[in-house]
Amino acid sequence: MPFRNFILFSTFALGLSGCLASDTERGLAGAAGGAVIAGATGGHPLTGAVVGGAAGYFCRDLKVRGCRNN
Repeated sequence: MPFRNFILFSTFALGLSGCLASDTERGLAGAAGGAVIAGATGGHPLTGAVVGGAAGYFCRDLKVRGCRNN
């Protein structure tokens, strides 16, 4: 079950972080979203923030559609 939660909040954090203009903004939004989702699903908010922040910051490098700098 914890792995399922990890995948769930990583997906949501990445989706949330794809709509901002720079890597830093996406990283901050991903960290916030990851922390909230991790807390809501019974995970540790700090872990969620780290994973969400990394997903947001590196989404452009991972070639996620709609994730580019303006």
